[in-house]
Amino acid sequence: MKILLISLLSFFMGTAKINTAGNNQGGWKMLFDGKTTKGWHTYGKDAVNDRWKVADGTLYIDNTIKDGGDIVTDGEYDNFDLKLEWKISKNGNSGIIFNVHEDPTKYDETYKTGPEVQVLDNEGHPDGKILKHRAGDLYDLIKSSSEPVKAPGEWNAVEIISNKGKLQIFVNSVNVVTTTMWDDNWKQLIAGSKFKNMPDFGTFKKGRIALQDHGNAVWYRNIKIKQL
Repeated sequence: MKILLISLLSFFMGTAKINTAGNNQGGWKMLFDGKTTKGWHTYGKDAVNDRWKVADGTLYIDNTIKDGGDIVTDGEYDNFDLKLEWKISKNGNSGIIFNVHEDPTKYDETYKTGPEVQVLDNEGHPDGKILKHRAGDLYDLIKSSSEPVKAPGEWNAVEIISNKGKLQIFVNSVNVVTTTMWDDNWKQLIAGSKFKNMPDFGTFKKGRIALQDHGNAVWYRNIKIKQL
């Protein structure tokens, strides 16, 4: 009996941080069930490519497989509260992209339409030396007000709230970016960024959520969304 209790305790402690609860609890919908890639597909494809795998309640990139690409939700969302956790490999780079308009005949990449919350090893990846390219930044648009991000291999909690144009980004419960989308200031931010020659970037008010394959190992878990 004692051995059984110890085994059960170890099991629950080891899985306590993995939330694979059902959909629509308190208005939240799980976008990742912790077991399969159901609800996702590779951008412009019908299914998820083999590079993205599931293990131990996480959705991750298997770098031993060469052919990959960003994956996106089957559903489209506007006015949402998105929560998820990520951890990055040493020297790694990835991103969380939203309001992605999926039209591969017109836009060959998710970032051609959707703004990105950066996922990065700040100290190990070259992007860490570039302004507005560090973890938690609204990539190439707005620098995060602080950097509560943890080291590579450690989990970070991210929350993205987009509601009627107001955008808020939280990293480990700290509000690091607040801005308004689609107004004149937003247009000026884009005009001063690397996206200035992408006429439809940041213009869509509804779209898919994307997880970026930037060529490095990255893990995501506890991905859920609430419509506002």
